[in-house]
Amino acid sequence: MTVDVALDDHLDRAFLALADPVRRAIIARLSRGEATVNELAEPFAITKQAISRHIQVLETAGLITRTRDGQRRPCHLDPVALEALTAWIDTYRLVAEQRFRALDAVLVDLKKKENEK
Repeated sequence: MTVDVALDDHLDRAFLALADPVRRAIIARLSRGEATVNELAEPFAITKQAISRHIQVLETAGLITRTRDGQRRPCHLDPVALEALTAWIDTYRLVAEQRFRALDAVLVDLKKKENEK
């Protein structure tokens, strides 16, 4: 099994970023469209500096990007980065589902044998 160090580093940063509930809320808000720091700060009882630090963590993790639109610097969700996380999770989800299906088949077979007695 080969280890992709770059992928591991990306996953580590992304999951660490998503471990915080404020950052997850920011991601949820950005899933509905771009927003500025002020707009992202509105629902939280924390400083704009704190929101800016959360945004920086999400940027470093590659989950969001920022653009310049005149004086505005809106944040955008990076769907490609989220897709990479989903793909990684799906790999292990599919393995677990296969194991559960195999276990279900064994249980059905045992039940049939028990009913035949």
